[in-house]
Amino acid sequence: MQEPLLDTYLHKGLRQKLVDELRTLGITNETVLNAINTVPRHFFLDTALERLAYENRAFPIAAGQTISHPYTVALQSQLLEVKPYEKVLEVGTGSGYQAAVLAVLKAKVFSIERQHELYKQMNNFAYLKTLNGIKRFYGDGFEGLPSFAPFDKVIVTAAAPYVPGKLIQQMKEGGIMIIPVGDEEQQMKKIVKTSNGYTEEIVGKAHFVPMLSGKQR
Repeated sequence: MQEPLLDTYLHKGLRQKLVDELRTLGITNETVLNAINTVPRHFFLDTALERLAYENRAFPIAAGQTISHPYTVALQSQLLEVKPYEKVLEVGTGSGYQAAVLAVLKAKVFSIERQHELYKQMNNFAYLKTLNGIKRFYGDGFEGLPSFAPFDKVIVTAAAPYVPGKLIQQMKEGGIMIIPVGDEEQQMKKIVKTSNGYTEEIVGKAHFVPMLSGKQR
């Protein structure tokens, strides 16, 4: 990833076309669409991919990871029902694009990344430093961030083999988690914490890199 210096009229026009496409795909939350229209996705990709950045495609980033399809980012953000100033735990910082969208939605983002290479990149990423409300951590996503709990919302950006119990514990009652679960057959799930556990709803299919435990140097 190399951080471009300019967000031109061309980029803004391509973003608007992307937003129009997302509407046709069923994204209806105008606040989320506005956030997608605000965040320069090309900042999060290598400059060689700059002209492709606003296609509804995933792209490879460092450490064998990917930046998700814009539709996936928009869908997870819409399902999360973010309200201003809510505390959101993001598991898997990745490129930082999802965190930026959440920050534009005025969430207080606590983002954890297990790949040290990506964590270092995000700490040095000037654009993210211009956004209020993003705190970045290097750690194991299965463990969450208990010292900063409870969280209003949790978003997981890698496919977990199961719903991690420690993340449930770190949610407020009534809090929402959006998480892809499964191996080859992945399902996007909406988890709502209740007084005696949680409910879950399958909201669609998913295709993410696997969520792994531990930290990677």
